[in-house]
Parts: sequence; structure tokens; C-alpha cells
Amino acid sequence: TSFAAVDGEDALQIMDKQQIDLIILDIMMPKMDGYELTKHLRSSDQKLPILMVSAKQLPEDKHRGFLAGTDDYMTKPLDIKEMVWRVKALLRRAQIANEHRLTIGEVVLDYDTLTVTRGDESHVLPKKEFYLLFKLLSYPNQIFTRLQLMDEIWGMESESSDTTVNVHINRLRRRFEHFPEFELVTVRGLGYKAVKKND
Repeated sequence: TSFAAVDGEDALQIMDKQQIDLIILDIMMPKMDGYELTKHLRSSDQKLPILMVSAKQLPEDKHRGFLAGTDDYMTKPLDIKEMVWRVKALLRRAQIANEHRLTIGEVVLDYDTLTVTRGDESHVLPKKEFYLLFKLLSYPNQIFTRLQLMDEIWGMESESSDTTVNVHINRLRRRFEHFPEFELVTVRGLGYKAVKKND
């Protein structure tokens, strides 16, 4: 179900009454514009995904949107197929974020603290490194392409190259190569997957 709001204030009233999973908003709105609405939602600890759309195409406009707290930014005229693709990616990322703990054997991944713990051993990971590991271990044996991982973890607007994924995978392998529960496998020509060793 979708709900339409005429401006930012109207959107907040709808959110008070309805369960909202994702927001698509325009920057140019009366009373409370898209930047203000996004800042308000983030300052009130609303973590639901936000897709900002605008005719503003300059880099500084996009930067302002991301600084306000948007998760993605599209410029008009909109490609509807691309919008659907981005919305699906945002919802997938949000689903992972809502599943705060993941347990594999004796290994526990805590999303809120970016921590991987096994017995007395604990590792606090850099944010992207943790997200990558959490994503792969959430779907054991499923192959993810570099493009999928870049999209879901670094985001559509990232200027990082797909070699970034390789670098992070190699760091994770070195860090957890002594863990008997899982390993990160390269599937030649396709991408990466996590494999539970004790399965």
C-alpha cells in the first residue's frame, strides 16, 4: 500500500498513523522541503530508507541530500524501471539492518555494534566490512555478484570501483581464517558466497 503526501508536514502526519517501510520524497515541497523532512526524520532516529528525487542535478545538491540523511538520490526525468530497482535494493538493505543479530555456530554478529564475537574473541569491524560479512552470512551458499554487493552496501551513488569488494573480502578472510564455522568463497566469473564449514 502506498500513501501520498502533499508536503513534509502531511507526510509526518501520515507516518503517525501508518506503518511506513520506505519514503520517496521530492526536494521541492511547500512548508517543509525534502531536505528538512529528511533531517527531521534522522534527528528523531527514524531509520527507514529514504529515496530523494529532484530536478536538481548538481553534485552539491546530491551532497546536501546525502548529508541530510537520504539513502539514495535520483534526478528527473525519472526512469521508472530504475526507480523500482533502487527501491528493491533499499528495502533489501533495510531488511538486513532490521535483523540485528546473526548466529552461526559459536559466532555472533551484532549489527548495532558492528561486532563479531566468538567465545572470548571479539572484533569490531569497519562499517562496510561488517555489512559485507553480515550480508553474505545472512544468505549462506547464495552467490552475490560484485555489482550486487556494491549496490546494496556501498550504494548506487558510490564512486568506489568493484575492486573495493575484493579488498574487503580479502580483509575479512585474513581476519577470520581461523574461524571453523564459515569461509568466504570466490566463485570464478560470478562473485562471492559464504559457506558454512560444518554443514
